[in-house]
Amino acid sequence: MEELAMLGGTRAVPKDVRIRPWPMVTDADREAVGRVLDGGRFTAAASGEVEIAALEREWADLVGTRHCVAVSNGTAALSVALGALGVQPGDEVVVPALSFIASAVAPLHLLAVPVFADVDPVTFNLDPAAVEAAITPRTKAIVVVHLHGLPADLDEITAVARRHGVAVVEDAAQAHGAFYRGRLVGSIGAVNTFSLNVSKNLATAGEGGLINTDDDALRTASVMLRQFGELIPARGERSYVAHRLGWNHKPNAIQAAFTRSRLTRFADEDKIRDHTVRGFLARLAELPGLVVPTVPDDRTHAWHILRLRVDPAAFGLAPDRAGALRAALTRALRAEGVAVSPYQLMPLPGQRVFQDLAGFGGYPWALPGARTPSYRIEDFPTTLRVIDETFTIQKAHLHPEAGELLDRYADAFAKVWSHRDTIAGHAHTAEHRPPWERAAAVADAEWAAATA
Repeated sequence: MEELAMLGGTRAVPKDVRIRPWPMVTDADREAVGRVLDGGRFTAAASGEVEIAALEREWADLVGTRHCVAVSNGTAALSVALGALGVQPGDEVVVPALSFIASAVAPLHLLAVPVFADVDPVTFNLDPAAVEAAITPRTKAIVVVHLHGLPADLDEITAVARRHGVAVVEDAAQAHGAFYRGRLVGSIGAVNTFSLNVSKNLATAGEGGLINTDDDALRTASVMLRQFGELIPARGERSYVAHRLGWNHKPNAIQAAFTRSRLTRFADEDKIRDHTVRGFLARLAELPGLVVPTVPDDRTHAWHILRLRVDPAAFGLAPDRAGALRAALTRALRAEGVAVSPYQLMPLPGQRVFQDLAGFGGYPWALPGARTPSYRIEDFPTTLRVIDETFTIQKAHLHPEAGELLDRYADAFAKVWSHRDTIAGHAHTAEHRPPWERAAAVADAEWAAATA
């Protein structure tokens, strides 16, 4: 049996087998960017600009909505979408306890109160029952994150929303092209958002965001909110009249052109990725004690991030050693050359902005009539378990030619699993500190250094 790399053996993944750059840049992409540079119209405020409007049309057509509004980034897309819905200071917005921080701070930018709901232990998406329990008379919207590319239980959550008269906003930042019961995500909620961040499946050359809706009024409100409350005509003079309070969240024409070029290859890349990832996960599923992502029959997975869960029982360990086992396995896999990492070290309510009720000088929680919901992380036990018992693979599988690397990764997993007794021994005796405790200690040290 070959020795583990962390104990002096040879790496299973040679150093010259690396993650391919993402997004891959082609001559067609360079030509698209050059087209904008030569044309001299760089933002949505430029009269006669065509790339942004074309991207909006093409993405609306692909997703299956009447409208798309492009903005500067995915977080801006969420803020604009919530603003277009009429979310006001002191309103409440339900968000998952497990997500990227943007899902929770977008409501704060409107002085709305984020109220967290726990997630499902299998899909890692919002638990519809937890959503219903989080709704109060002040709830205005539910932000449904399709985490890692797997659509959430939209029918069930939409039914909850209808019963309480609140809006559903899909945060599909990680789920471009994923289907839910025959419909593409981003077409089901009242108003829905995507990110074009450089790390995403559909990536631009930096940052970008897209808002999709069928509602004419929401489209008009989104257009005004993205640029100072103005309504800028496609042709003709700009009035410079602010009809309502807005931000400066204009998109960039260069990035729109780059995205349009990548959009021509998106479907093919998505199909290749699905085939490659499914083959990779099929090999991993044969390893005892490793739980690969589950995809219900009524939806597809965009495979933006691969989250893997450990089962300590298969290693002869007690349930409370799951976190220690995950830590031992990730250490061994990294030594073999597998780029595994955590995704979110603490539940969102554990972030300092919520623990300290920082916000805008204590607002929105200090607003008259506003409520301070529970931000105790212990109230989100499933999220805590997911964070402690899982690890992820990010970016390595996005490139269409990632097959060779994933084959090597699968070999490395098999090698590590052939040393299960050694790994179990480490996990049994190792002192384990949950990720959120370590993250909080790091955050405290960072804050102390920054404010010294």
